[in-house]
Amino acid sequence: MPRAAGQIDRAKNEAILDAASDVIFERGLAAPLDEVARRAGVSKQTIYNHYGSKGDLVRALIERRSKTISAPLELPGAEAMPVETLAAYAEALLKTVTIDRGVALFRLLIAGAGQDAQLARAALPGGFRGARSRLTDFLRREANAGRLAIDDPAQAADFFVGMVVANHQLEALLGLPAQLSGENAPRIAREAARRFVRAYAPPVV
Repeated sequence: MPRAAGQIDRAKNEAILDAASDVIFERGLAAPLDEVARRAGVSKQTIYNHYGSKGDLVRALIERRSKTISAPLELPGAEAMPVETLAAYAEALLKTVTIDRGVALFRLLIAGAGQDAQLARAALPGGFRGARSRLTDFLRREANAGRLAIDDPAQAADFFVGMVVANHQLEALLGLPAQLSGENAPRIAREAARRFVRAYAPPVV
């Protein structure tokens, strides 16, 4: 069965983003779009049609990763299981800020902050802006439902991200021996979620 136009566009988008991730990881933000187009199997004009500039393409990469981090927040029934949901979010966040490609992207953004401050602001230390915004929305829903006693969801989101990331991202950025491994990341994520939910538990009446 032939794919609909929307399906084809999504497939092209994913191919472009996958190729851009590979090329930028290998050659930095100065990587030519011609190489991205070649690896994606599309024309350079197609890239410009989907993304107006290289900056927009990098922002799309960041947003795709942000959605991966925040995906647990959107699952059916997520609000009813705050510890499990926040632990899944935390584990995805830890993976993003410590994997080689995540570290490389942050280094590139830091190095290029003077030339493109807007692009640098798209990814903040400790988490991507989009993922943190969706975490804020989730915590607001939890507060409105009475499951957590949170007056300032944005501040609470910052606290949670800080608990999770701690010094792990800095170690990765500096190339120091990592204290985080695939084995202890889930444990750290769940412990952060458990302590966070306990700290914001509604008072017992």
